[in-house]
Amino acid sequence: QVQLVESGGGLVQAGGSLKLSCAASGRTFSSYTLGWFRQESGKAREIVAAISRPGDSTYYADSVKGRFTISRDNAKNTVYLQMNSLKFEDTAVYYCAADQIRPWTSIRDSASAIGWRFWGQGTQVTVSS
Repeated sequence: QVQLVESGGGLVQAGGSLKLSCAASGRTFSSYTLGWFRQESGKAREIVAAISRPGDSTYYADSVKGRFTISRDNAKNTVYLQMNSLKFEDTAVYYCAADQIRPWTSIRDSASAIGWRFWGQGTQVTVSS
């Protein structure tokens, strides 16, 4: 069992940056694949980025490639999402999630919010145009 708490959301102008953090409880943080997701009002939750257990492999949605960077610090039980060059369409509630069971290749290839077992409560990111 792991509990996830996101922070770092807020209001930013288009072109600006934000860094989201997701702190996890528990002593097995390094055994979880971690991901960031977002959900706009009335739309399905979508994957933004994911990072493998040791942190040596990452996945990005096409819409954020080159602008967002996911990273993790296993010593601090924290996963980050650095968001640069923010656009109005990045406005959403951002969630982090953890998966302990599926292999990295399965998660990467599915590129979906389905199947992730543990979720945070979300943090709002609003980009003004």
